[in-house]
Amino acid sequence: MLGFELQQRFGSSAAFISAGGYHHHIGLNTWESAGGSPPPPGNTGLYHLAILYPTRATLADGLRRLIAAGIELDGASDHGVSEALYLRDPDNNGVELYWDRPPEKWPRNPAGELAMFTRALDLGALLKEAPRV
Repeated sequence: MLGFELQQRFGSSAAFISAGGYHHHIGLNTWESAGGSPPPPGNTGLYHLAILYPTRATLADGLRRLIAAGIELDGASDHGVSEALYLRDPDNNGVELYWDRPPEKWPRNPAGELAMFTRALDLGALLKEAPRV
């Protein structure tokens, strides 16, 4: 649904997925966690996994796929340097899908220092960037 392709599976305990035919960008397994539960809030553990999309158009296509699959977003933010979509995987882990603006477009203060922010992302404008299918 996010555009990754299954490259290899090891029984029911591991799968390796990638974009563009690489042997794997992400390895998923249950070798240490089968039957486990996520840590309670306020404890150590995975906060979220972030997946970098190469362009705004590919992120827009990811959003189109999420909507088509009926997957709800936890949020969507413009950070000045990037635009991000936030959701939960089936195990309730946080997932961030984002793209980085070119560095020359990053917001800076008068001293030239990075001036990131968090604002609501205009999902309608983002969807207009999605390739037609």
